[in-house]
Amino acid sequence: MSNEYPVCPQCGSENTYPLDTLMQCPDCGYEWNPDEITAQTTLQVKDANGNLLADGDSVVVLKNLPVKGSPSPIKAGTKVKNIRLAEGDHNIDCRIEGFGAMSLKSEFVKKA
Repeated sequence: MSNEYPVCPQCGSENTYPLDTLMQCPDCGYEWNPDEITAQTTLQVKDANGNLLADGDSVVVLKNLPVKGSPSPIKAGTKVKNIRLAEGDHNIDCRIEGFGAMSLKSEFVKKA
């Protein structure tokens, strides 16, 4: 069953409902303002120069990066196209020719 209300940011439950101007989760009891949550959860990732990155951007690797299980590193100057931003320590998901799908840290790339 699909719910037109947003999922709970605390526990991820889909059983949410409106309560006046707030949303409430009956599973964990969390109450939130949906307008404030969407503004806070926008993922912002910056490259090594402080430029904001977005999904679909192209970046250039700044230094040789060793890859576990590969005899050769990703060379500095390698251009990576069509990145996707992700949560966590390695906050860029991408596909690099010759290496396949992997995650990179934004501190080692600059916007192309």
